[in-house]
Amino acid sequence: MKWRSLEEVSETDFRSLREIYAERKELIAKYVPAETQAIHAKVVAELKQQNTASKALKAGTQALSFDLKDHNGKLVSSAELLSKGPLVVCFIRGRWDPFCVGQLEAMNLVVPEIQRFGASLVAISPQNLHQSFLMHDQHKLQFPLLSDAGNAIARGFGLVYTVPQYQQVLYKSVFVNLPFANGDDSWTLPIPATFILDGTGTIRYMWADEDYTERPEPADIVEKLRTL
Repeated sequence: MKWRSLEEVSETDFRSLREIYAERKELIAKYVPAETQAIHAKVVAELKQQNTASKALKAGTQALSFDLKDHNGKLVSSAELLSKGPLVVCFIRGRWDPFCVGQLEAMNLVVPEIQRFGASLVAISPQNLHQSFLMHDQHKLQFPLLSDAGNAIARGFGLVYTVPQYQQVLYKSVFVNLPFANGDDSWTLPIPATFILDGTGTIRYMWADEDYTERPEPADIVEKLRTL
């Protein structure tokens, strides 16, 4: 299945992320086997039952600082970015996830507005530098895509879970090779999450959900920055 990017739809297509995701969910319902959909739904249900999202760092707490390499191998420091203003941090699973792709393409469109408030935007995933480079280049992202080896930083934000064995089998069957993409055999992923940090590194906004098909609206992130 080929996932349409925002660029392929229209350069002036500013549909909400909710609308874009609804379209992708319709395609999944139409083309993805029911048994495959059931496996992914089971994992989401189990993560929700375990209240995985409740373990994420909360608004009002101090965020974990990080120094990670971006898609070009350049070291990016959260402390340096925060010295310039607020920081938006999106944790994603990887370039193989069409919902992660959709989120970053949508966030890409609001980069000028984010910068207008003196803020910076980064996305963090466990995928290796090469995968980050490919994702950044393919989707023409205007912000750093950082590689979090072994989910070390995501774990510090309280987001990490281990992919259950039955879903590992499915991923392998559809060529989602996480050990290859991430450079380790832990089979761990972060639940999708977005944080806004103020200049002191304090979390002023937090969004996390076990359901990988749900993400915050870019317009809502911009509005939160407006009120900082």
